[in-house]
Amino acid sequence: MNSNIKAHAAVLAGNFFFGAGVVAVKHLIPDVMPPLALNVLRVGVALILFWFMFLLKPTTASIKKKHVPLFLLCAITGIVINQILFIKGTSLTSGIHTSLLALSTPIAITIFAFFLFKQKPTITKIAGLVLGIAGALVLILVKNIAEADSSVKGDLLIIGNAISYALYLVIVTPLMETYKPIHVIRWVFLFGACFIIPIGFNDFTKINWQYFLWHHWFALGFMVIGSTFLSYLSMVYGIAKLGASTVASYIYTQPVFATITSMILFGEKITLVKIIAALLIFSGVYLVNKKNTPAIENSIEKV
Repeated sequence: MNSNIKAHAAVLAGNFFFGAGVVAVKHLIPDVMPPLALNVLRVGVALILFWFMFLLKPTTASIKKKHVPLFLLCAITGIVINQILFIKGTSLTSGIHTSLLALSTPIAITIFAFFLFKQKPTITKIAGLVLGIAGALVLILVKNIAEADSSVKGDLLIIGNAISYALYLVIVTPLMETYKPIHVIRWVFLFGACFIIPIGFNDFTKINWQYFLWHHWFALGFMVIGSTFLSYLSMVYGIAKLGASTVASYIYTQPVFATITSMILFGEKITLVKIIAALLIFSGVYLVNKKNTPAIENSIEKV
């Protein structure tokens, strides 16, 4: 198989894991485990696998002392806050809401770019921000009986998750320029685990292992191996073969995968409100991503 085709397939698979992962979260929480317990398993197992890969193909493992504070900040924004808000928010709102509101990340990056990179606001980007924010507000504020599976609290937590991840993608840029992406991921997960494991240990002890059936084990494996470890690897592989811009374009597939799996497994419905919100958010993300500066584009797409 052509290497480019393999790369496209890998990136598509990675986005499928990201998108469908929201359904796996809802299948596990709160039935068999509390939210923070899944954070511990997700980060802990992925960390082991990332460093096991290092043992199979040893390279330079160290990082520069001057970069430790930045790695810590990346771990706090990209792993700790990001993952805690994502898991908790996903457990409180619908899979479709989660996947659509997660697209707030590129919109938040654009806002950070105005202040941190002094990027000049353009009419196109401002229009994108307006459309994206309007779509999020429609999704959060316009509720009806058919959307009883969603909550304002859950929606707001997912937006917080997207903002935290956006900040991570911005501040991780210097590290990505100094180290290989997989090396950055290993250390970010290592520092992140130092926070996640103590925070979530009490929840971890409350996992109802005795109630696990085969589909719970499948959902857990899908979330830990697929939506974390394999997804990160597929993104890194895709960037190396296809380039950052191509990989970033696949973000639009995540809500599609989340919607399909949510409809099949949880019977979620596509309502007019969700369609309108999706059109606004998709349009907003498209506009804010047009002609990003190289520094910002790399920060968005390298992870």
